[in-house]
Amino acid sequence: MTVAVSILPEQQLAVLNAAYRQAVARKRLRLLLGLVIFAAALFLAAIGAEVNLRTFFAHFGNFISYFDRILTLDSGQRVWTDAGEWLWGWRKWLKMLGETLLISYVGTLIGATLAFALNFFAAENTSPSPWLRFVVRRLLEFARTVPGIVFALIFVIAFGLGPMAGVLAIAIHTTGALGKLFSEIVENADMKPVEGIRSTGASWLSCMRFAIVPQVTAGYASYALLRFEINVREASVMGFVGAGGIGQELVVAIRKFYYSDVSAILLTIIITVFIIDITTGWLRGRLFGKEART
Repeated sequence: MTVAVSILPEQQLAVLNAAYRQAVARKRLRLLLGLVIFAAALFLAAIGAEVNLRTFFAHFGNFISYFDRILTLDSGQRVWTDAGEWLWGWRKWLKMLGETLLISYVGTLIGATLAFALNFFAAENTSPSPWLRFVVRRLLEFARTVPGIVFALIFVIAFGLGPMAGVLAIAIHTTGALGKLFSEIVENADMKPVEGIRSTGASWLSCMRFAIVPQVTAGYASYALLRFEINVREASVMGFVGAGGIGQELVVAIRKFYYSDVSAILLTIIITVFIIDITTGWLRGRLFGKEART
């Protein structure tokens, strides 16, 4: 195949090259300016957050030393050389992990149910009235803005120590988080089926049931599974404030300087989260296709 190549006159080519170099120079200048602004903003934010590099490097050895201690048994050996002594409390820890999973499961289920009930009132295209949408959105914002561990602390004070406080805390925070996500899914739904059903004289509830829900069910389930995975991690630390689960054992081990127990409990939590992550990812993939795994 013959390729025709046109050669511009030297003068015109020089003008074009000069324009190209100026464009590249302007682009590099904008990039450099952006990096300088980013670095300045990061520096100022670090000062505001009292991030002190001198303190960080001066005490970094303590961080390494702590990891060295939690990986050493009382006998002075490394934990992996005597798994029996390291994991001596595995029965109790697995029981507490089971309690953590139950807290997450029940809390996620209650929160997802409440979010399902409220999200239609928060979505712009399905809410019956603007004032109701405003109220429900503020309610969901409140539920997801307050950290779950703060809710857990409040419920521990109100209802006492135990898993109930953790379940209530996770349920409220999940309602806020999933309510927001569910309403965004609804706002992206196709409204033509709603118009078709409404033209038959159907009620608002029937329009939601037969026109919206079939479109958004897959998204709801995918986000609920993802939320369950997040809640397992949250429930693991709620025991710090007495809300049940493996966190209670972990905080006791930390406070009493049972170093090898800390690493053993962390290992069980990490393995559990890995298994749940892989399982929920596989389940989302099986139910809704490979794209839902990410």
